[in-house]
Amino acid sequence: MSSINSIGPNTPIQKIQSQPVQKQVPASPAKQVKLTDRVELSNVSHLLQTLKANDIRADKVAAVKAQIESGAYETEARLDAALDRLMDDLAR
Repeated sequence: MSSINSIGPNTPIQKIQSQPVQKQVPASPAKQVKLTDRVELSNVSHLLQTLKANDIRADKVAAVKAQIESGAYETEARLDAALDRLMDDLAR
């Protein structure tokens, strides 16, 4: 009989295996791996190290906190500048 639609003895179609190939690997008690939980924070740890390394000017921080609490820090000019920067970032 002739081949139909190029299906014949030299076809790229492979036979489907009904049973998967199984390979047994002997367990080696000498090479047991001790499992432990570990958490890695990639960028956060670098940021924390940088913050700890920098000197914080407590007098400046206290002054800005006092201005924020009194409402004097949020001026019209500062709010406009912050809004302009935000719009520039969103436009990119």
